[in-house]
This record gives sequence, structure tokens and C-alpha cells, in this order.
Amino acid sequence: MQVLGCSGSIAAGCRTTAFLLDEHTLIDAGTGVGDLPLEAMTQIDDIVLSHSHLDHVLAIPLLADSVMRARFADESRGPIRVHGLPATLAALRNHLFNDQLWPDFTRIPSAQRPILSLHAFEVGQTLVLGPSDRPRRLEVLPASHTVPAVGFALETPVGLWVYSGDTGPNPALWEALRGRTIAHLVIETAFGDDERWLAQISGHMSPGALAAELQQLPAGVSVHITHPKPGEASVVIEQIRAHHALHRVDLLEAGHCFEMGSPSA
Repeated sequence: MQVLGCSGSIAAGCRTTAFLLDEHTLIDAGTGVGDLPLEAMTQIDDIVLSHSHLDHVLAIPLLADSVMRARFADESRGPIRVHGLPATLAALRNHLFNDQLWPDFTRIPSAQRPILSLHAFEVGQTLVLGPSDRPRRLEVLPASHTVPAVGFALETPVGLWVYSGDTGPNPALWEALRGRTIAHLVIETAFGDDERWLAQISGHMSPGALAAELQQLPAGVSVHITHPKPGEASVVIEQIRAHHALHRVDLLEAGHCFEMGSPSA
């Protein structure tokens, strides 16, 4: 699992959320996708979305445009499958691939053979992704945000890799994870404590809110903070550590790779 982007917005050196699972699957598709070589982009077969906000989806239309010619030079390649909640996919159809903001790549180059296809999932569902000889199992977890949203749990030989998605305090997440082995938790903290009011109204975490949430996480789990705004990451991580000492808490960085062993069957 390679971190392509983990910032809450853009600036020099800051890319928005995207994770590359093996070489064939993206978990979210923010601006970090743009740092991949074109050859790597053409290998992506599945994009799994936590929600519809622009910082998590804006690479999809540009990726489709970039790889369409190379992918369709191979007659065996099908469309890139975009997975999301029904509400997320409806937002893409209505507000992005609407032939106004961007061409409808679910019908280009043809309705019979498009570059993108949309596939709905529900909370609690487990997606099986990747090549048949190396499948990855990705469970859809609940999130609490301003639009319908989810997180994900990837099954690995060393335990679950859990990504909260964009979320505020979320009792349903901890209920879903209760009693399970967690190797890594990637969880957002978008604002510092001085802007906890903004975190509350926008469905995000602040350090104080995160500390309360982490009380429900078993000791020993590595916690990785994602989604701070550019220029605020150092303050956010200092405030988190001041609130909470039960877990090792680190700031996630673009380029970080999680090594999690061979894919589980």
C-alpha cells in the first residue's frame, strides 16, 4: 500500500487523498494520483471511493482521459471500475460526468465499451479486488461525514489495515472493529483544536475529538494521521500527542509504503 496523497488540500508538496493498493487498485483518487507515471496509471483497474468530495475524486476524470488510448490498444482490457456508495456514484453522474463539468466517460469512447464503469456497494459489504491469483478483500466500514461516506478495512496476514475515510466522531466504526486484530489505523484529523468548531460542522476530527475516539482502540495499534490542511500538520500532530499517549501516533506522509505481507485469499 503506497500513500500517494494524504493532505486535506493542495500546496507545494501537498497532495490530496489517494492510496495505491498493489498496482491495480486505488483507494480514493485525489491529486496524489497525478504523481504516478503514465505506465502505472494504465495498470489501475479499480478505484474505490470513500465519498464524493472533490479532494477524493478529482483525479478520476483526468486519469480516464490519460489512460484511455493505452488501455484500449489492448482488446482484453475492460473499463476502470469505480466503486462507491449509491449516493457517491449519483454525485459523480450528476455533477462530474455530466458533459458540462467533464465529458461522460461512462459512455466514452462508446456506451458499449466505456473507459469507466460505476459499481455500487453498501456499508458492511466486502469487495474482492485485484487479480484472481492475488485477491484483496476490502470491507466497507461506516463513516460520519457531511455527505454519505465510508471507510475501509483491508484484510492482511498481520491484521486489518483500517482507513477511517473523512469522518467526525464515529461510534459505528468502533463497533464494527470490536474484537478484531488491527495492525494499522489511518484516521483523519483535519483541523487543530483552535478550529474544533469548524471540524464539528464539517464532519471532521480535531485533536481533542480524536483522543476521545482512540480510547476505544486497543493498545499497540499504530495510528497514522491523514488529512491535515497544508501548513497545519505539525501543530495538529503536536496537539494529538499532547492529548493522547496510549498509542504511537505519527503523521502520514506521501510516499510512505505499508508492507503487509502476501494477499489473503
